[in-house]
Amino acid sequence: MATDPTASADPRADLPGDGRRESADERADRNWSELLQELRVLQTGTQILTGFLLALAFQPAFTELSGPQRAFYLTLVVLAALSAIVALAPVALHRGLFRRHEKPVIVAFGHVALLTALVTVSVLLVGVVVFVFDIVLDAAASWIAGGVLAVVIVLLWVAAPVAFRRRGPVAPPSRDDQPTEHPTTEEHPTR
Repeated sequence: MATDPTASADPRADLPGDGRRESADERADRNWSELLQELRVLQTGTQILTGFLLALAFQPAFTELSGPQRAFYLTLVVLAALSAIVALAPVALHRGLFRRHEKPVIVAFGHVALLTALVTVSVLLVGVVVFVFDIVLDAAASWIAGGVLAVVIVLLWVAAPVAFRRRGPVAPPSRDDQPTEHPTTEEHPTR
């Protein structure tokens, strides 16, 4: 049995059902690019939220917070810092392994870091909403708002991706499904 000399020795290359003809290195580069774009989106939102949290401590009403509210606030600040650290970890690993041909390792690590960052950011988002509703309204309203937000996050960030993944890939249109050009009257005059 003859083997294809152009075939990659990497079992991850040309995965069935992937629909892309790319080498393992090309796939790693593409995945790294996509991962960086997702990290940029996540990091921007996290930085805005962190800035909001840090600014709160310098507001006059901050002195009126109860002990538990201050503790909750500080927990949110630590969670914001943790989410930024986790989201930036793949970039730090990339710098540490630069030019060592470890892109698949970096991408795999980045995938786990991004999922972890999404979890920390979701907890942070719910926590900030609970905190604000507790300050502005009361504890009961804060738990209701936090619960509703948690359900929305689970639906959009967990359930929807799982549902789409279970559905499987959408097949590309076949040639028969492509729109056909209708002949003009000059090409096929009517009788």
